[in-house]
Amino acid sequence: MTPATTPTYGPLTRAAHWLALALQDWRQTEGERWIYVGKTLIAAFCALWLAYRLGLDSPSTAMTTTIILALPSSGMVLEKSFYRLCGTVLGCLAALALIGLFPQQPVLLFAGLALWVGLCTSGSALHRNAQSYVYVLAGYTACMIVLPAIEQPTQVFSLAVTRMAEVGLGIICSAGVSSVLLPRHQGTQVMRTVQARYGKFLTFCQDVLQQKLTPAQVELTHLQFAADVAALELGRSAALFEVTSKVSHVRAQNRKLHAFNATFMTALTTFYTFHRLFDRLQRDGETQVMQACAPLYAIVAEALQATPSQDSLDTMQRHLQTALAQARADIDAAHIKHAQQIDFDTVCELLERFARDMSRFHEVYFSLAHDTPLDVSTPQAYAPKTPPALVLASGARAGISLALLALGAYFLAWPYAGTAMLMAAVFCALASSSPRPIMMIRQVLAGFLIAMPLSLVCVYFVLLHGDGFPMLVLSFAPFLAVGLYLMTNPAKLGVGLGVSTFITQMAPLNVMRVDGAAFLNTGMALIVGLMLAALVFAVLLPEHTMGHKDHVGPALWREALHACTAPARRVKHRFDNRVRDLLSQLNAAAGPVPGEATRAVVRQALTLLEIGHSVIELRELIASARPGATRHALQQCVDGIAAWLRTRGDAQLQAALAATLQAGAVVRAAQTETDATPERSARLQTALADLHSIYTSLLDHMAPGAGDHHAA
Repeated sequence: MTPATTPTYGPLTRAAHWLALALQDWRQTEGERWIYVGKTLIAAFCALWLAYRLGLDSPSTAMTTTIILALPSSGMVLEKSFYRLCGTVLGCLAALALIGLFPQQPVLLFAGLALWVGLCTSGSALHRNAQSYVYVLAGYTACMIVLPAIEQPTQVFSLAVTRMAEVGLGIICSAGVSSVLLPRHQGTQVMRTVQARYGKFLTFCQDVLQQKLTPAQVELTHLQFAADVAALELGRSAALFEVTSKVSHVRAQNRKLHAFNATFMTALTTFYTFHRLFDRLQRDGETQVMQACAPLYAIVAEALQATPSQDSLDTMQRHLQTALAQARADIDAAHIKHAQQIDFDTVCELLERFARDMSRFHEVYFSLAHDTPLDVSTPQAYAPKTPPALVLASGARAGISLALLALGAYFLAWPYAGTAMLMAAVFCALASSSPRPIMMIRQVLAGFLIAMPLSLVCVYFVLLHGDGFPMLVLSFAPFLAVGLYLMTNPAKLGVGLGVSTFITQMAPLNVMRVDGAAFLNTGMALIVGLMLAALVFAVLLPEHTMGHKDHVGPALWREALHACTAPARRVKHRFDNRVRDLLSQLNAAAGPVPGEATRAVVRQALTLLEIGHSVIELRELIASARPGATRHALQQCVDGIAAWLRTRGDAQLQAALAATLQAGAVVRAAQTETDATPERSARLQTALADLHSIYTSLLDHMAPGAGDHHAA
C-alpha cells in the first residue's frame, strides 16, 4: 500500500498564495476605503465632463452633488438620490411660487422664504429618517433659486431648470457608478447587521447572567441597542432601492425584518426586567429565593452559551418547566415569608416569559438567516419621531436665522454676502437634524479651512499649467482624494465633507476665468457662512437640539403616560418604538462617552419602559376580564400610575404604590376562588408578576441613584 504524501508547493506558488491572502485582507480593510475614493472620483469627473459638454451654467454643482451622494453602499446612494431629486423638485416649485407672489417685494419675499425654510426644517427634524432629506433639500433649494433671482425675477424659471439639470446629472452619475462599478449591496449589509445584532445580544445575555458587566456597562449597552434598532431600519429602507437580485430577497424579508426588530425589543425588555429583579434579590440577601432560582438561571445560561438552535431553545423550555416545578416544591417546603414568595413567583414568571420571547426572537432570526418560511403577522414599522419642542425649535431657528441673514445680505455692499448667507442657511437646515450641530459645523469648517490653501495650489499652481479635461482631472484628483479619504473615517466625516465640497466649488466654468479676488471672496464667503451657522446654533435656542437629555426625559414620561391612557390598539409596539427611538437620539447626542447625566436619563428610561410594559399587560387583562373586584382593582392601579406619570408628585407616587399593593391583594384572593379555570389562574399569575414588577420599579424610582424624576 502506497503511503499518502503531502503535496509540496514551489516558491512561486507560495508567493502567489501569500499575495492572494494579502490582497483579500487589503480588499476587506483599507481597500474598501480606496475603492470608495476611486468610485466617487469617477462619478465626480463624469458629472463634470457631461456638465461641460451640455454647457450648464454651474458644472461644479453637478460635481458637488456626487460628493454629497457618496455613500458606502449602492442602496444608500440610490435612496439618497431619489429623495434629493424629490426635494429639488419641491424646492424649485416653491421658488417659482414665491417669486410669482412677491416679484418686486424683497421684504415679503424674504418673509415667505423664511417661512418655507422653517416649515421644511421642522419636517426634517420631525421624521429623522431617509425621507427627511426631502424636506432639507426643498428648503435650501428654494434659497439657491430665490436669492439670485431677487434682482432679476424673470430669470427664476431658467435658474430652476438649470438647477434641476445640474443636480439630476450628478444623481445619474452617482447612481450609475455605485450600481455598476464594484457595487456594495445594501441587502448584504443588512443581513450582516442582523447576524451581528443576534450575536451581540447573546453575548450580552451571557455576560449579564455571569455578572461580568457593571451597572453602567449594562445601561450603555441598552443605549447602544436602541441605536442599533434605528440603524437596522435605515439600512432596510435603503436596501429596497437596489435593482439587483438582492432586492427581491430583502423585499420578501421586509416583514421579517420588522418582526426581528419587534421581537428583539420585547426580549430585551423582558431580560432587563428579570435582571433588575435578580440584582435586587442579591442586594436584599434573599438567599433562599436565590438558592431555589440558581438551577433556573443555570438552565437559561447554558442554553445561551453556544449558538442556540430552535431545538435547544425548546429543550430549554421543557427543562425550565421541570426545574420550576422542583423549585416551587422546595420553596413551599421552606415556608418563606410572603414577600419572598412574591419575589420567587415573579422570577419564575419572568424566566418563562424570557424563554418564550427568546424562542420567538431566534425563530425570526433563523428564518432571516436561512430564508425559511415564517408566519409573520403584519408588524408596524419602526418609525422615528422627535419631541414636538425640538421640531418647533428647529423650524423657528432656521426661519428666523434665514430672515435675519437675508436682510443683512440684501443691504450689505459686499457682492458675496449672498453666498455667505446661502451657506449659513444650508447648514442651519442640515445641522437641525444633527444631535451635535455645532460639532458638525466645526468639522465642516475645519475642512473648509484645510481646503482653501489646497484649492489655491490646485487652481493657481497646477491647473493653470495644464490644458484640456484630462489635465483638469489630474490637477483636481489628488486634492479631492484627500477629502474623500477623510470621509471614509466616521470620526472625520465632517472634515472630509468640508474639504471635498470646497474643492468642487472651485471647479472652473465652461470658459475658465482666472480671478484671484473672486477666489478669495468666494472662499471667505463660504467660511463666513459656516461661522454664521455655528453662531446661530450657539445663540438661538442652544438647548433645543436633537437628543438633548432635557427634552428626551420629558418625552419618555409622556410615552409612559400614553401607554396608560391611549387606545389599546398597537399601543405596545408604539411604546417600544418611541422609547427606543428616544434612547437612540440620546445615544447620538451623548457621543462616545456618555456622562452621568445621560446615564441617569437611561436609568429612568429603562424604569419607565418596564412600568409601561407591565401596564400594557394589565390593560390587556382588564379588557378581557369580566366585571368584578379584580378588574376594578387593576383599573384603579393603572389609573393611579397614570396620575403619577401625569404629575410626577410624591403624593401621587404613594397613591400609585398603595393602588398596586391593593390590586395585588385582590388578585391573590381571586386565585383562591374554587371556580377559577387553569387559564384564568395563569393570567392572574401573570398579572401578579406585572404588579410586582411595577411595585419594585416604583420603589427603585424612589431609591438614591434612580435619577431625579423632577429634572428628567
